[in-house]
Amino acid sequence: MTPEDFAKAFASAFGRQDAAGLAALLAPDAEVLTLTGAVVTGSKAAEAAFAAEFAGIFAASRLVTGKMRLRDIAAGATILSQRFVVSGARDEAKAELPRIGTLMTAVLVVEGDIWRAVNLTFSATA
Repeated sequence: MTPEDFAKAFASAFGRQDAAGLAALLAPDAEVLTLTGAVVTGSKAAEAAFAAEFAGIFAASRLVTGKMRLRDIAAGATILSQRFVVSGARDEAKAELPRIGTLMTAVLVVEGDIWRAVNLTFSATA
């Protein structure tokens, strides 16, 4: 997987509500801020946080991919900024919420030929 593929893999796993798939994109000790504001350390904790979101607000959500930017910061290290629009989020009464503009920022590092996020922030935009 290349850094360019990371955002596609993230959107695909999110659309399948695949918490394990999202966690597989992370380094074992990654720092993560999820869209609902959960702050966790480690891919296993991130998987649990994503699973909780998929059991609730994002049970039927999809991501529409927007503008992406990659910025190399060192050999084998890149910052990825990816805009998404979240659709299909539901409130506690299961009513569909308006679309949410978001930004995912990830610090990616390569090990062999696998790029993983050591830091991932997924947040709503204004």
